Amino acid sequence: MENRGDRILESTLQETLATEPLHIRRYEREDKRAVRRLHDYALNEVGAHLGSGSWDDDLDEIENVYFESGGEFLVGMLDREVVAMGALMRISAEKAELKRMRVRPGLQGRSYGQTMLDALHRRAAGLGYSTIRLDTTVQQRAALRLYLENGYCEVGRGVIGPFDCIFYERNAVV
Repeated sequence: MENRGDRILESTLQETLATEPLHIRRYEREDKRAVRRLHDYALNEVGAHLGSGSWDDDLDEIENVYFESGGEFLVGMLDREVVAMGALMRISAEKAELKRMRVRPGLQGRSYGQTMLDALHRRAAGLGYSTIRLDTTVQQRAALRLYLENGYCEVGRGVIGPFDCIFYERNAVV
């Protein structure tokens, strides 16, 4: 749920950072609260948040779930604030799953999602993955466009919890 502090921060970021480039770096332990907050905020904005539950346990153990298993977790920074994030989770030696792609709602439409996705594609290739898969809910229209514009192909549909989802794949190196 958005609070007054989020609205003030959002307004300030929109006014002062409208054209500032996104700085992408690897997740650090100190980012934990900001990552959780961005995750909750972004999913609430599109009506795709289930609330707290075991399905979000990976956000409490990012180092173990992503780094130690051969994946990655990146954050996008503007003026020392985490405003974007995305991750790669190892599925096999050849395949990774794109996870936790989020951009602060008031900053969407400024290519920050594209910048994050490009960084994750480069990292997937660097880690030796040949295929990237992902899922997203049908109501996340901006995400659907982003993935289609970046060469992802629909490979199926299904239901995750209460959400209708689309499953996509693409070659890690194009």
